[in-house]
Amino acid sequence: MVNDAPAGRRERKKTATRTAILEAATTLFLDRGFDAVTVREIADKADVTPKTVFAHFPRKEALVFSTEGEQRDRLVAAVSDRAPGTTISEALKAHYLAEIAMLQTEPMNRILALMEGTPSLVEYAERMWLRHEDALIAALTAEFGLAEPSDEIRFYARFALQIPLMARQGDPESAVETGFRLLDQGWAHYDPAQP
Repeated sequence: MVNDAPAGRRERKKTATRTAILEAATTLFLDRGFDAVTVREIADKADVTPKTVFAHFPRKEALVFSTEGEQRDRLVAAVSDRAPGTTISEALKAHYLAEIAMLQTEPMNRILALMEGTPSLVEYAERMWLRHEDALIAALTAEFGLAEPSDEIRFYARFALQIPLMARQGDPESAVETGFRLLDQGWAHYDPAQP
């Protein structure tokens, strides 16, 4: 019989350390703003060293976006787990609107306000989001049973990922609707004289 207790204990300790770092960072960022807080201050509040902070989070910005992997998994699941008869665009549209709605709840709306007020966080968030392109391409390629993604899949994924970034301005629901209408119907059908 193999004793896996030490590995379990190590993982729990690692998770506890990560959680303490995130809680410290979130508290400090919301109290004082992202740019006014140093990694040393986060480490002190979490009772770890700055080296430990960087062992868990490669950049200070990553402390605000600690759920990148979960975000990617939800995006892929929106495509692969969609209901029968639901198009990929319909599934992604519903997913984006649900994500936007979630950002408007407490405490996410406070974190969103922090992000929107910090240019480096906006830039990091956009780059992070666009890193999901390969995962979306892989999901679409699998959906169509292809060994390699087509150019159409690559373009669709790139354009679809831009939609929620554009939706940050103005009315998100209208922007998401417009983005997918253009993506699905194409520019050739656009007529500014028609609503």
